[in-house]
Amino acid sequence: MTTALITGATAGIGAAFARRLAGSGHHLVLVARDTERLRDEATTLHDRYGVEVAILTADLSTEDGIAAVEKRLRDTGEPVELLVNNAGFGNKGRFLEVPVDDELTMLKVHCEAVLRLTTAAAGTMRERGRGGVINVASVAAFFPRGTYGASKAWVTQFTQGVAQDLAGSGVRLMALCPGFVQTEFHSRAGMDAGDVPRWMWLEAGRVVDTALRDLARGRTLCVPDPRYKALLGASRLVPRAVLARASTGTGRKYGPK
Repeated sequence: MTTALITGATAGIGAAFARRLAGSGHHLVLVARDTERLRDEATTLHDRYGVEVAILTADLSTEDGIAAVEKRLRDTGEPVELLVNNAGFGNKGRFLEVPVDDELTMLKVHCEAVLRLTTAAAGTMRERGRGGVINVASVAAFFPRGTYGASKAWVTQFTQGVAQDLAGSGVRLMALCPGFVQTEFHSRAGMDAGDVPRWMWLEAGRVVDTALRDLARGRTLCVPDPRYKALLGASRLVPRAVLARASTGTGRKYGPK
């Protein structure tokens, strides 16, 4: 059986990846900050699906946390064949309302951790001639909207660029860019998303199913819903300045209150 390592694995998209992959017979390494939640999740998945589930407590906003996950990904004795870089968060407040240290922490988790963990995983995968990396970004990557959107744009561009560099090596990389997903993300950030139209919400399990299917097809970018694909297509026809104003307005409407 293959082993998948998932960061941010105790809730939302990360937990949905864990359930789907365990159901398909993958052994798992679950990474998150909360040891108790990791243990509960690991026990549930092991009992339900009969797979081996290891846990690794790590805070990816710290050097020690990133290094611990890098070490596991480089372990050739128990190789990881699928890495899902899912850990992430949003900051409450507009630019200059958010302390710069919090903005830097976001870049540490969204960019530095993704870079280093992708590097660690892809290196050992290339040696074996097979493996996959899914880096969870967001449709926010395609709209001018502060540090969060900028960090997800970096994830998307980085992932697609590396996918080209490693083409033919047996290692597949894909950026996953969902829209609003029914998770703990907004409540954890103190954001009021109650007025988001129902049609804009996606179910985490369906997002994961689409992502795994697109990775198997060799795609480097996954926008997991036709509605958001249409939205992104329409956005390309809008002048950048107008798009920026609309994005800012949406952020104010659906963002922190």
